[in-house]
Amino acid sequence: MHCASCGLLIDDELEEIPGVRSAHTDVRSGRSTIRLEDGAEVDTDALVAAVQRAGDYTARPAE
Repeated sequence: MHCASCGLLIDDELEEIPGVRSAHTDVRSGRSTIRLEDGAEVDTDALVAAVQRAGDYTARPAE
């Protein structure tokens, strides 16, 4: 990621996933924080795919 706009593109893609309440991507750390709606379960692969759709980015779940 190069700038805040990159982070916003990722956030927008993540927030399109059903069950995701909000997303915030920190450009400096390269991490996204995702908040889910109460009781929602979201497939990790769907989150990774959303990041990839936002641009030439890779993603993996935090350990």
